[in-house]
Amino acid sequence: MIQELLFFCGLLGLHAGSTNDRTATPPFRTVDIVLECSYLGEAPKGLLGAFGGSFSKDLATLVLRDVSVRDDGSLGEATHYKVPWKSAGSSSRIIFEASAPSVSIPHAEALLHADCSGEKVNCEISPYNFQQHGKGPCPASWFMGTLRLSRGISIALVLRGPHCSGEQADKSDAILHPKLRIPVSEKGTVLTTVELQSSSCNTSLRTHLGGLVTLDCHFALAPSSLLSSLEWRRQHRGSGRRLFRYQAGSTGPRVEPKVHVDLPQLLGNGDASLKLQEVNVEDEGTYMCLVSTPQHQIQHVIQLQVAEPPRVRVIPEQVSFKRDVTTTLTCDIAGYYPLDVSVSWTQKTAEDEAEITLSSIRFSSHQQSQDGTYSITSYLSISSATVQAPATYSCHVSHVALEEPISVSAYLKAPEKTGSEGLVGGFIATVIFSIVLFIVLRRKRTDQKFEAASSISRAYHYSLLLDPLSE
Repeated sequence: MIQELLFFCGLLGLHAGSTNDRTATPPFRTVDIVLECSYLGEAPKGLLGAFGGSFSKDLATLVLRDVSVRDDGSLGEATHYKVPWKSAGSSSRIIFEASAPSVSIPHAEALLHADCSGEKVNCEISPYNFQQHGKGPCPASWFMGTLRLSRGISIALVLRGPHCSGEQADKSDAILHPKLRIPVSEKGTVLTTVELQSSSCNTSLRTHLGGLVTLDCHFALAPSSLLSSLEWRRQHRGSGRRLFRYQAGSTGPRVEPKVHVDLPQLLGNGDASLKLQEVNVEDEGTYMCLVSTPQHQIQHVIQLQVAEPPRVRVIPEQVSFKRDVTTTLTCDIAGYYPLDVSVSWTQKTAEDEAEITLSSIRFSSHQQSQDGTYSITSYLSISSATVQAPATYSCHVSHVALEEPISVSAYLKAPEKTGSEGLVGGFIATVIFSIVLFIVLRRKRTDQKFEAASSISRAYHYSLLLDPLSE
């Protein structure tokens, strides 16, 4: 199926140098989107097809025909996908051709360029048995197509397959799929139409306390289908409750506090998104958007996680080194959710090239506040016998709500001289100064006496020279 995988990737570069006006809104055009899928058969009957039990897995291809997308100039001379000619039983791969004449395909651009951009698409097709249509050997067939993109987008498609009467099944020229036992085209493909689609652009969300979060859910119906109900449910730790329900023909929706669904948008353009206000830890859980018609039901599952970053401080921020004294630094971590948090201490002195991780730390037990957040305290003991000052001690905290760890430091100052040490030092300095001064003065007096004696001697010898008989 390399042809299907690379069909549009080769077209993206044909007009990369187009000189179209980039400021204008790109026009729409229709293209075929080809997706590699798996077909899960022999599934138990249920609302959403195959979700357990024994099943078989076959290779499949889903061709979404004539999907409208914006042409930004990179599509080139795109042509429709051509199904390789083969008989119905010549290949184990099941090819589904799906047309959507009146139901738009959501996130079509993302699906079209998925292989070229390196995004992964998980596609599964399974029998859909919410309500059986027709009777006989080959009644009306329905399939559920589930598409999940790696960026978090999920799309569900209800596909109406071909059907045949008992007389058609008995005809020798009837072409039935060898595995599905339903009519196929001359090329062996299963021809279907999209009757209902629903999508969500966020299968998982993370939000802070007290904020506003929107859980995305959109849908579109074929003209032959009508919305019968929309429901939002929440499940967490084995318990669940209904948050919102709209029933067609009712006087108004049933809604829980803090929850809002725009009813005009819901009925006007299929926007069933739920807004959740003033989020707290009790709002965490699994949210389900269920869109129902009289014949079908689709649900989307969104995981909502509350993540609040911690507040960190170190006490004291600055401490003086004292001999024979053990100092304890305290790192307070408070206001975080969920519970898991990682705390470490490091030391850095002037002689260290890098921070040194310390292991002699202690922790208090976790405490939970009224708003559901947690706190913990970490202690680091500094012994004057084993540390050098000055030094910096840092408390590092990692948490799921933090993009990078928080580091808060305390500074250990060099030892200061005490009062007695100052007196002793001053006395010693005075004694040394006195001794040096005494030596200097004594040496000066000796030099003066020697100079005087030398002067007298020189005067006596000079007088003898003048009067040699005077002796």
